[in-house]
Amino acid sequence: MNPPAPGRILLVRLSHLGDVVHALPVFHALRHRWPAAKLAWICQREFAPLLTSLPGLDQCLLFDRRGGLSGLWRARREMAAFGPDLTVDAQGNLKSALLSRLSTAPRRLALAPVHWQEPLGARFMTEFAPPSEGLHAIHKAASLIEAIGDQNPLSFDLGLSAADLDDGKTLLAEKFDAGSGQRWVLHLGRDGDPRTWPSEYFVRLARGLACRGDRALILSGPAEAGTGQRLAQELQDEERVTHWVGQGDLRQLSGFLSAAAAQGVGFVASDSGPSHLAAACGMRLRFLSGPQDPLLTGPWPLEGAPGSGNRVIRATPEGLGPMTGLSVESVLELL
Repeated sequence: MNPPAPGRILLVRLSHLGDVVHALPVFHALRHRWPAAKLAWICQREFAPLLTSLPGLDQCLLFDRRGGLSGLWRARREMAAFGPDLTVDAQGNLKSALLSRLSTAPRRLALAPVHWQEPLGARFMTEFAPPSEGLHAIHKAASLIEAIGDQNPLSFDLGLSAADLDDGKTLLAEKFDAGSGQRWVLHLGRDGDPRTWPSEYFVRLARGLACRGDRALILSGPAEAGTGQRLAQELQDEERVTHWVGQGDLRQLSGFLSAAAAQGVGFVASDSGPSHLAAACGMRLRFLSGPQDPLLTGPWPLEGAPGSGNRVIRATPEGLGPMTGLSVESVLELL
């Protein structure tokens, strides 16, 4: 016997930014499959602004990852007040499984156990999706969508308003100096992260792009603001290079990236949350790949997929390698 349609559904995807973006198709599948249900999403506080305007989201519940046991119990109270009868765990680790269990929902759907890095958490679940057909996070999301029973195309719709999009167009005009040439957003990663291209390479890339007549905007988030400020000082003589230092408003960034996508701006980045957000907004990515496998963490749609404008630039032709092996000259040539 098929279970009755759920009346209140809780989606569990707590972090990180790229992973929250990858869970968007699961959210939209739940909304399509059970349009009459109340639908909530629990995530970490810093990602909530990205979700609050999603079409069909009734509540965004907050989890304070730094709050210890008190943060856990606050989340438990919020979930109990919502009262889900189905949770869908799109994260698949011990923390998300514990929250799913504390939600008191009698049905708890999750990724297939083979995809769990912390298999103990799978014991808290009551139902599982089939194993995914590919390695990427979106392949795993698709397996959850198969279990949900929705057959609509994958959707990354962020529910941006007309005002969000207009603000994005205004920001785009402000952030790039007027002139000719292809426009590129260069996103800095966090210093010390082995997935990150060194900041001095970005300096040389920006100069190379400016020299050939292109324009570049160097984008840094709050964690990279110090590096962004240093590069702004170092490149202050380059008229074709501008800077957006310490950008931290995810809705504002989404509007900007959507406007940039509509005008054919390219996005150059290593594996990062903003790179996946840019892909979801429709930008063409030039993905700098070193020690990480782009089949696992690369931009979606994957390179070579129908309609994909994304390209992977590898540190070594043979496969994985350190980011320092990716030369500025080779990136310039492939942009």
